[in-house]
Amino acid sequence: MAETPGVDQRLQLGPLPRFLTLYGLLYASFGVASPYLPTFIETRGIPAEQIGLIFATGTAVRLLSAPLAGRMADRWRARREVVAACAVGAATAALLYLLVWDFWAILLVSLAQAIALAPLAPLTDALAVVAAHRPRGGFEYGWVRGTGSAAFILGSIAVGWAIASFGLASILWWQAALLLGAAAAIALVPEIAAEAPESSAIDRESARVLWHSTVFCKMVVAAALILGSHGMHDTFAMIRWNAAGIGPQIAGLLWSMAVIAEVVVFFLIGPALLRRLTPSGCIALAALAGAFRWAVAAVTADALVLAFIQPLHGITFALLHLACMRLIATYVPVELEATAQAIYNTVGVGAATALVMLISGWLFGWLGGAAFAFMSVLCLLALPLARSLARETATASRQP
Repeated sequence: MAETPGVDQRLQLGPLPRFLTLYGLLYASFGVASPYLPTFIETRGIPAEQIGLIFATGTAVRLLSAPLAGRMADRWRARREVVAACAVGAATAALLYLLVWDFWAILLVSLAQAIALAPLAPLTDALAVVAAHRPRGGFEYGWVRGTGSAAFILGSIAVGWAIASFGLASILWWQAALLLGAAAAIALVPEIAAEAPESSAIDRESARVLWHSTVFCKMVVAAALILGSHGMHDTFAMIRWNAAGIGPQIAGLLWSMAVIAEVVVFFLIGPALLRRLTPSGCIALAALAGAFRWAVAAVTADALVLAFIQPLHGITFALLHLACMRLIATYVPVELEATAQAIYNTVGVGAATALVMLISGWLFGWLGGAAFAFMSVLCLLALPLARSLARETATASRQP
C-alpha cells in the first residue's frame, strides 16, 4: 500500500519538530494539572477518603479505555483522529470541573476525563515509535519523550505562578488550552501506513499475535514489576519525607531531581545504553537500580542520601521505557502498534501501579518506611524475565 501524498509531504517537512511540539503540549497539559488536581477537589469540600476513591476509580476506568481506543485506532487506521478526539474530550472534562461541587458530579467528570486521557500517551507513542524507526527520516524516540518530561516539569512550575495569581481553578483553564493545542498538533504528525491485512483479519488475529509473542508478554510483565514498584513512592514518598522533617522546598527539589534525571536519560544517556546493553540488558539494569533504590529508601529518609538515589529514576523509569519501546518497534507488527502500546501502558504501567497503590497503604501503615523493601523485591523478580528476554531476542535475531 503506497503512502498518501499527505503523509509524504509531512515526512518531507520533517517529523521530529512536529512530534516535539505535540509531546511538549501534551505533557505540559499533564504537568499543569495532575500535581494540583487533588488539592482543587479538596477545596470543593470533598474528604480525603472520597478523593482517594475518585482517583482509584479513574485508574480502573483507564485500564479499559486505553486498550479499547488503541484497538479502534488500529482497526480504523486512525490513530491521529482518535488522539484528537480524546484530547478534545479531556479538555472539555477539565472545564466541567469548574461547574461541579458535590462528590457524585465530581466523580462523573473525573471518570469522563480518565476515559479521554488514558489513550493519549500510548497512541502518541505508537505514532512516534513508528516514525522514529523509519530507515529514512527517523530520529531517537527518547528525544520526543524527553521533551515531554521536560514540558511536564515546566508546566508544573509555571502553573504554580498562575495559582498564586489566579487561584487553583487556573490549572483547569491551562490544561484545557494545552490539550486543545495538542489536538491541533496531532494533525501535523505523520500517520505511517503499513502493509496490513484487512481490518477483519486484524480483529481475528490481533490478540492472538500479541499474546502468543513471548517477547511482548515477558516485556509487559517485567515492566509491570519494575514500574509497579514506583506506586509506593508516588503515594507515600512525600508523606514519609515530611514525617522525617524534610520541608516542602527540599521535598519538591528531590522530586524534581528524579524527573530531571528522566529527561537526561531520554535525551543523552539512554540511546547509548540501549545500543550497548540491548533492550533486555537495559531492563536488567533498571531492575537492579530499582532494587537498590527502594532498599535504600526502606532504611533512611535522610535528604542527602535521597539526593543520591532519586536520580536513579532515570534508569528505573526512562531507560526501562526506552527499552520497551524498542522491543515493541522490533517485535510487534506495525498494524498492531497502538494495541500493543495500550496493553503496555495499562497492564505494564496502570494496572500494576494501581495494584501496588492498593496494597501500599496497608504495608506503609504496618511497616512505615521499611515497606519500601517490598518494592525492592518486585524489581528483583524482573531479573529472570530480563535474562529470558535476552535469550528470546538473541534467538530471534539469528533467525533468517
